[in-house]
Amino acid sequence: MRILLLAPHPFYQERGTPIAVSLILQVISKRGDEVKVLTFHEGQTPVYPGVTIKRISPWSFARGIRPGFSLKKLVCDAFLFVKVLQCVFRKHYDVVHAVEESVFMALMVKWLVRIPYIYDMDSSLAQQMMEKYAWLSKISFLLNACEGMVIRHARAVLPVCEALSKIVQTYNQHNVMVLHDVPLSKDQGPPRCFSLKPELGLEGSVVMYVGNLEHYQGIDLLLKSFALVRNLDPHVDLVIIGGEEHDIVKYTKMAEGLEIHRCVHFQGPKPVEALASYLAEADILVSPRISGNNTPMKVYSYLQSGVPVVATNLLTHTQVMDERVAELVNPTPEGFSAGLLRLLNSDRLRGQLGMAAQELIKAQFSYDAFSQKVNHLYDWVKTGGETSLASAGVFSPSPNPQV
Repeated sequence: MRILLLAPHPFYQERGTPIAVSLILQVISKRGDEVKVLTFHEGQTPVYPGVTIKRISPWSFARGIRPGFSLKKLVCDAFLFVKVLQCVFRKHYDVVHAVEESVFMALMVKWLVRIPYIYDMDSSLAQQMMEKYAWLSKISFLLNACEGMVIRHARAVLPVCEALSKIVQTYNQHNVMVLHDVPLSKDQGPPRCFSLKPELGLEGSVVMYVGNLEHYQGIDLLLKSFALVRNLDPHVDLVIIGGEEHDIVKYTKMAEGLEIHRCVHFQGPKPVEALASYLAEADILVSPRISGNNTPMKVYSYLQSGVPVVATNLLTHTQVMDERVAELVNPTPEGFSAGLLRLLNSDRLRGQLGMAAQELIKAQFSYDAFSQKVNHLYDWVKTGGETSLASAGVFSPSPNPQV
């Protein structure tokens, strides 16, 4: 088959959606198909067998593309669409694999040259826009109608979590396959290449956060919660890995205002290859996310590590985790700090949650399970996709954790 994959973001960068696209390419590149990736101008250029990566060349001001909607991203999307049209009019493709908002480009391609598309759905674009710009709720009917249109016309839809699957199923009942993220380290327990505690001069317990520092991740909540924890336990430190420089500056000032800056350590971005080693240095891992429905990719690596997790008791987490595998708490400083203190004060509870979390990953969210589902999907597409995904035997695991 000839596959055209649309990646409307800097690729490759070590953050959520680009990592998910890389996982997809790792699988489909082994199938022997011809794959072309159209993406933005920024990012590293990884090598996959049988995959060609082509980039846009936008205006010079479009540099430093961040996650989420922005004028720069809109400009880059326009350049990407031109590149898409050039490709589909020069060569026939059997299917378009469209990530995020590029699904609207794929719909236009379907109308123009009748190439079917797969919608790789990492979030609800309608919800995302309304969360960022509250005034858009006045035209929610229009945003939802646009989202419904691209879902209905897709050959298949791949929501990343159960919450998105429920949205999809209101428009497309048959060709839906939940494609969960997986831990970023395929092998557990790699050898440590450093020792974080001596490096930072830490002697007590370590609470660790890994990820970007966007508002929806709940870093404000985390810092306020940690200030309450420090009032009761002065022998605990918070290590924060990830984030852009200006976000680090912003939250460093907040930590200073809360008088916890001496025990909060911002480490900036680290290589994905070192993630498992960093997680192994923690006593507790945290995911204080306060909005959004899709499950943070880091959660799967958290669970695989065997280090106990404290997370907000919101759908973004509970569609993957329950109280058997994580300490789920109210998204308030009081609730989050209470969860941290419960784990800090109980070796037994920490060990129990960590072991159960590892079993969950083995049972439902392994890389092998991910690879098998992607291969089943493309086998189905190759045969013409005449039957539904469900009747073809392609389905997702239960949304309820079973340990």
